Amino acid sequence: MDRLLTMRVFQSVADEGGFSAAARKLDMSVPTVTRLVADLEQHLGTRLMQRTTRSVTLTEAGEAYLHRVRSILTDVDDAFSMAQAHTAELSGLVRVLMPPVFAEHILAPLVVEFHQRYPKVVIEVVVESSSEAALGEYDITFVSAGEDYDANVIARPIVSTYGMVCAAPSYLQQHGTPTHPQDLQQHQMLLRSYAYARGNVLRLRRIDNTLPEEEVHVTPMLVANHTGTLLRATLDGAGISTQPSDLISRPLCEGKLVQLLPEWTTGVFTLYATMPSRQFMPARVRALLDFLAENTNRNVSKLLPFGVPPVALKT
Repeated sequence: MDRLLTMRVFQSVADEGGFSAAARKLDMSVPTVTRLVADLEQHLGTRLMQRTTRSVTLTEAGEAYLHRVRSILTDVDDAFSMAQAHTAELSGLVRVLMPPVFAEHILAPLVVEFHQRYPKVVIEVVVESSSEAALGEYDITFVSAGEDYDANVIARPIVSTYGMVCAAPSYLQQHGTPTHPQDLQQHQMLLRSYAYARGNVLRLRRIDNTLPEEEVHVTPMLVANHTGTLLRATLDGAGISTQPSDLISRPLCEGKLVQLLPEWTTGVFTLYATMPSRQFMPARVRALLDFLAENTNRNVSKLLPFGVPPVALKT
């Protein structure tokens, strides 16, 4: 008896609510489905289903067995996908939803390298802020969140990074370089709307947590609820802003931005990849996730202040 086959047939009968519906889904005959479930019950020595002319219901043993069968079959399919990823050329479409600023500054710069590795995988990117309603509509939906994020969805952390204070070299040449958080009071600040709403206050703490948190009252010259607007203005020399290091790793490495107050941070931020389900995840989707995590963490690790460990990823 093929135990995996009988497990799949049993799960299908339970999910479809009957032998005929399961037979149609599995492209089998009803007698074959019936026989396989009966063989499984005989092998286990217990009845899994109560059958009537109108319905099929699970016994207590059937409920417990179905719970374990789902887990076993998921592991089997995941193992198959992982093995397939190493033996077959990946191809197909991966649909991604990503906030605009991350699509531009994290995903787009990696497209060439990803295409060289997986030339037959197509990435379809929808650029907009994510919403709960959209989480099940894409293979991957990317969400950026702070330390208090409590995901009620299947979420894989891609990279966790510190919030950095930064400015363009042109701004620093004209206005000088702050050496302490309170020095920011004398500078042109580019703020997010939430900081403006709490009285133009920036909260910074030492990365090593050796000093109390500093509250800095600043006078902004630009306030926005859009990270891309603040980053663009910062790159153009308009003022000083705070940004997550995964977002600005490239402009920092290229010298377009300068990290200020390197021992201070505005907090820890994590980029999550949320998915409808881990079950039957296509190998091409897993490949994109692994690629983004590998390369984003590599870029960010170059920017950490001397002696400061990388942020531990949430699980």
